[in-house]
Amino acid sequence: MLCELRGKKGLSQEKLALEANLDRTFISLLERGLRQPSLKTILELSKVLGVKAAYLIELAEAEMTKEA
Repeated sequence: MLCELRGKKGLSQEKLALEANLDRTFISLLERGLRQPSLKTILELSKVLGVKAAYLIELAEAEMTKEA
């Protein structure tokens, strides 16, 4: 989900991390589902990706539902 949004914006993990004030390895962990973002992180990512925070949360919920 995050990887797809990042790709649509033409951003590398490094560029997304830089613009969202996060570490690139953290972006990688988020994309692989190994870490869960805080609300602050969701808000930062939503700004950089140009989507609403609620949209990111909905996508995350859908991913979690698929895995269950």
